[in-house]
Amino acid sequence: MGLTPNSGVLPGCAVTNYKQIFQKVGSYDRIMNRPLRSFLADLYRIAVAAAHPASCLFALLPPPPSGRLILLAAGKAAGSMTEVAEAHYLDRLQIAAERLSGIAVARHGYGRHLRRVRMIEAGHPIPDAAGLEGADRALMLADGADENDLVLVMMSGGASANWVAPAQGISFEDKQALTRALLRSGATINEINVVRKHLSRIKGGRLASHAHPAKLVTIAISDVPGDDPSSIGSGPTVPDPSTLQDARAIVAKYKLDIPDAVTRALADSRNESPKPGASVFAGSEVVLAARPADAMRAAEAAIREAGYECVFLGDRVEGEAREVAADHARLVRELRADGRRAVVLSGGELTVTIRGRGRGGPNQEYALALAIALAGMPAIAAIAADTDGTDGGAGDANDPAGAVADGESVARAKARGLDPAAFLADNNSTAFFEAIGDLLTLGPTYTNVNDFRAIIVDRP
Repeated sequence: MGLTPNSGVLPGCAVTNYKQIFQKVGSYDRIMNRPLRSFLADLYRIAVAAAHPASCLFALLPPPPSGRLILLAAGKAAGSMTEVAEAHYLDRLQIAAERLSGIAVARHGYGRHLRRVRMIEAGHPIPDAAGLEGADRALMLADGADENDLVLVMMSGGASANWVAPAQGISFEDKQALTRALLRSGATINEINVVRKHLSRIKGGRLASHAHPAKLVTIAISDVPGDDPSSIGSGPTVPDPSTLQDARAIVAKYKLDIPDAVTRALADSRNESPKPGASVFAGSEVVLAARPADAMRAAEAAIREAGYECVFLGDRVEGEAREVAADHARLVRELRADGRRAVVLSGGELTVTIRGRGRGGPNQEYALALAIALAGMPAIAAIAADTDGTDGGAGDANDPAGAVADGESVARAKARGLDPAAFLADNNSTAFFEAIGDLLTLGPTYTNVNDFRAIIVDRP
């Protein structure tokens, strides 16, 4: 029975086969669990491919209008979504090139080569001047649309940072300071976005006001729990059910130290966002192109096809990375005790409480804690990686995506004189997995449906 399903190469997708997933081939070739690891790597590729715009976008693109087609895209998949849309309208439908224009803003390193739409790479998670320019250009293009035009907005995770348009009275530096305070606070992504939506000229449904009376269609790739369109990229084209009072409550809950201008803006009723039922949303459409659940279903099908039981824990798993790893390790031991051949599959977004001085995102910390908990157990392996190709990090597109681990990881580390527990205590999972050749450095995948974790339990 083969463990590695086959698939083609997706345009604009860095992850095409398992050999690309391992940073050090020499180390990889010496690993006892190589077949299990290659299968897990292929599951990751399958999950990413299911959420890539080349797989999911074509069928959802609306027919061209009688007037102009204005493409506005933001987030980690902005470039790849626009690339697919340009191919559809210019090549398949052969509309006149001069009818198509737009702006796409993605994280630095996530840009694509576009023909008619301008590509901008901007800061994430801290916004920069490029994101400011991108949002201003998107608003300008939307303002110029009329009733014969179609404004097609394509959203993906990361758009909140990539499109930044401070509300009146707030400086760009104020927005940067607020973002830093929110990211340090421990607030959830939904809470962060509630605050953002009330301090912006583009988020929280405000882009829809600028696009009116043009036809407005939004296509989104979801990276948020529950797939709420108002949370994806802070919902620039959809009604916002949250309020200024909600935003103030979040600031108070986390005792945020924020600029005085932000405090004043959150008390200004003019910064309340458009609500459900507002006329600017009449006739607009919102559709999801890909969700975390879609990526998980694709992986689950491959797991069952390979003859394994799939133990799916859901696509909304949250919590401290090392604590979730401990829970999953207990489940693995139960599966082994029962003699079951299974893959434990989960998505969602884990967190890390920083106690040390090391480097490493939540997927890497999860993998290190799991490796320690399953040390010495034969015929098991695990992969934990972010589907966008970057696991936390400092904002560089070449930061690690995650890591691979198995029951031999600890023994291999100790043979090199390394103490895994010390690396975990220092939150230094990147250095640990780099030292043993199990760091996943993939580069951008040009999509984003949150984290992917899989643990394979075979019979020894």
